Parts: sequence; structure tokens; C-alpha cells
Amino acid sequence: MSAQFNRDQVSDEEWALRVDLAAAFRLAVQFDWHESIANHFSAAVSADGKQFLLNPRWKHFSLVKASDLLLLDANDKDVMSRPDAPDPSAWSIHGAVHASVPQAKVLLHCHPPYATALSCLKDPSIKPIDQNTARFYNRIAVDLHFGGIANDEAEGQRIANAFGNSSIMMMGNHGVSCAGETVAEAFEHLYYLERAAKTMMLAYASGQALSVMSSKIAEDTAQSWEEYSESAFAHFDQLKLLLDKSDDSYRH
Repeated sequence: MSAQFNRDQVSDEEWALRVDLAAAFRLAVQFDWHESIANHFSAAVSADGKQFLLNPRWKHFSLVKASDLLLLDANDKDVMSRPDAPDPSAWSIHGAVHASVPQAKVLLHCHPPYATALSCLKDPSIKPIDQNTARFYNRIAVDLHFGGIANDEAEGQRIANAFGNSSIMMMGNHGVSCAGETVAEAFEHLYYLERAAKTMMLAYASGQALSVMSSKIAEDTAQSWEEYSESAFAHFDQLKLLLDKSDDSYRH
């Protein structure tokens, strides 16, 4: 652990959140969703979302441990003057989202290959062409107003506003952001979103016309997925068990 981190000063609830978020970083590497030392995952500690955990600047996802995560306050105007200041783009996006998007207790932002490729199309929407893609029918915000690297307050707030009431956002010319009440739920959104994007891109690559479901079947399928919401926790627990077998250092 870092010399500055004291486990005894952290509640059991926060520690469990730290462990889950650290696991999400390690799993993102296994699924090839990471990118250099960029991209950021965060989780709210306070009820209002203004105090949140965030990965430290320039630390590879494969090395993130629970004790490494920064505890930040969205109201702290001096945060970027700290010796351990976060990445400016992470601060502008995650600070704004946690402070103003109630459903974003956990926010996972990254550039996974297929979802990012889909975000680069003129129409980056996910069509309901199988049951995974139908999971997201009418449930994704689409932001087509990319303004460059989000390293200022205005762009961060614009991105936060683009979420609306959604928990998942395709970010045109950029990547994706998935939010949830828990790490497990946000991670499940990201997992299935990348699978759905892969299906979309492979179907587009065939050059043949897509067989798109009717609105009724797509909506019925999406609602059926919601009946399986508890599976997100089982899936994430299983993934952590697999992590523990290979390298449990994320828990430290």
C-alpha cells in the first residue's frame, strides 16, 4: 500500500468499493478495453456523488490496487494543485458527472475496440439485430458533439448533461461511458455494450443488409434483460474469483 494510505481510516463500505473498482481495472485489461495509461473509472463515496474514487494519473490499469485510488471532492477547486493531482480530463468528466448525474454512482469510461469503432460511424446507434444488441434498445444516450480532449470544466459539464436519464452513452468520435449504482452493474453494461458493438461491426462488415427486429420485439427483449439484472452481481463475483486465482494484488 501507499505510505499515504491508511486502511484503518477507511470504512468497510468504502474499502469494499475500492476492491470492486480495482477489480474492474484489472478485468478491463483482460478484456482488452484499456488504452496505454489513459481512461478512467470512478465511484462515488458520498450520497451526493461529490466525493468519489478515481484512478491515479498515469498508472496502468493492470497495476491499480484498492489502496491506489484517489479520494476526490468535486467541490475542491484546488485538487489540480495537489502533488497527486488526477489527469485533467478525468477530473473534468468524472467530477462533473458525479456531481450532476444521480444514476452515475459508478462511472466507467474507456475506448474498447468495437464500441469505439462504432462511435466513429456517422450513425453510432446500436440496432436490435440479436438479443445482446436488443438489450440496449432505446436505452442509450448518443453524444455526437465531440469537442476534443475533455480537459476543461465546460466540456466536462457538457458531457454530463448529455447523459440525460441514461446510464450508457455512446460518445461519437470518442468511446463509451457506462454508469451504474454499483461497480458490478456498470461493468455489466460495459461488458454487454462491447459485445453488442462487436456484433454490429461484424454484421456491417459483411456488407449485407441488417435484419433489424421490430420495435415490439426489441422492447420486449430489452425488458426481459431487465428481469435478469441480478446476474450482473453473480457475473462480477465470478470474474473476481478468476482474478483471485491469477493475481489478487488488486485487493491490497
